[in-house]
Amino acid sequence: MSPLILSRIQFGDTAAFHILWPVMSIGIALYMVVMESMWLYTKEESYYRQLRFWTKIFVLTFAIGTASGLPLSLEFGTNWSQFAQAAGDFMGNILGFETTIAFALESAFLAILIFGWKRVHPLMHLFSTFMVFIGASISAFWIMVANSWMQVPEGITVQNGLIVVTNYSQAIFNPDSVVSFMHMMGACVESSLFLIGGIAAWQLLTTEAGPVRDFFRQTLVYCLAIALFVAPLQVVIGDMSGLVVAQYQPEKLAALELQWDTNAPGEGAAWDVVAWPNSTNNGNAFAVSIPNGLSLLTTHSMEGTVQGLNDFQASDRPSEMEAVITFYGFRLMMVIGFLLVALALWSIVLWWKGGLSSERIARHRAWLRCWVASIPLGFIATEAGWMVREIGRQPWTVYHLMRTADSVSIGLTSYEVGTTTLVVTAAYLVFAGVFIYLSYRIVRSGPDLVSPLP
Repeated sequence: MSPLILSRIQFGDTAAFHILWPVMSIGIALYMVVMESMWLYTKEESYYRQLRFWTKIFVLTFAIGTASGLPLSLEFGTNWSQFAQAAGDFMGNILGFETTIAFALESAFLAILIFGWKRVHPLMHLFSTFMVFIGASISAFWIMVANSWMQVPEGITVQNGLIVVTNYSQAIFNPDSVVSFMHMMGACVESSLFLIGGIAAWQLLTTEAGPVRDFFRQTLVYCLAIALFVAPLQVVIGDMSGLVVAQYQPEKLAALELQWDTNAPGEGAAWDVVAWPNSTNNGNAFAVSIPNGLSLLTTHSMEGTVQGLNDFQASDRPSEMEAVITFYGFRLMMVIGFLLVALALWSIVLWWKGGLSSERIARHRAWLRCWVASIPLGFIATEAGWMVREIGRQPWTVYHLMRTADSVSIGLTSYEVGTTTLVVTAAYLVFAGVFIYLSYRIVRSGPDLVSPLP
């Protein structure tokens, strides 16, 4: 494969692995903030025990997230130096903000969170926990700003082949950045809640009745209480994000829906549930469709106009395989989103009927198994959504300004990129193994339920 393709694979590999840890960090940090706030407000010991237990998992996610993010920063220079040179006026500043503002803030207060239990006032400790969450969230904000600007570049001009920022407010708060940040935050919280709740459900399935089972029953109930709000909201924000794509990136919308021809006036565009392109790459060989569905989803009108891929030059739109990946990646994300909403609704019905009490919760083994099965779903949906976002933008690095083929470093060899990809992937597999092993030990050891309160 060419250095361009291998560089895309390498960056996709590193981004796909790295994104898992900030997602967990943000979601678990929010859970910790809620637990500590409730502990100080109610003086209920259970909230304190929850906070101390899940802090251990949070520290793991922070450590691996820090280590796994380093190759991404290096790859801008090693693999994408032409992009870094052309867009560095904006990208360098934004990524610098992420490090100097967000990461530094999170790191500083994490030290107080871990070591300050007997050294600072309880309200100061709560403030530190909150600032860890804020730091992680600000980090996500700047990363999404950088990526959203690549999707919808505004506030810039091109001078001698360089992209120069003329209005930072327009560049930062471009039409995509706010809604994408909200969607990413929803993904972080939802994925982490079902991770925590799934681990608790696994413990309820495998632990005998007693204090430890009661602890994880409380964990599951607390996660459910937050998920009931977050899961439906994430679907709504996802719809808002789709409307932005429809308005500002019509080629991407056409690719993720495999919409080849623009619907005629007065005729709604059908929404394809499943489809596959034909051999001539100008239509679908087969499709199972819902009449007028695409117009309704993207324009909120039964006859709204949706541009097709054939309206664009083949060189200016995603390839056939890229379109297929975005098509099914988008549907995978949607299916998982609705499955998590359904699980939350099933849970609230059981809760309403008293089925989540200490005496009855272990009887609902099928329900508990569904929570265990949900552990990876939020992260799979996040990865699928990120692939739709990045692959659907092709062939552009900066939408309609700079092509991916013109962004790769000059002089790279396939051997160099292939070798470093294998090395980085091997390191990531070690990181993943360490996280799974240590997390398993923490979970199996269970919570500390006897040490004195600070």
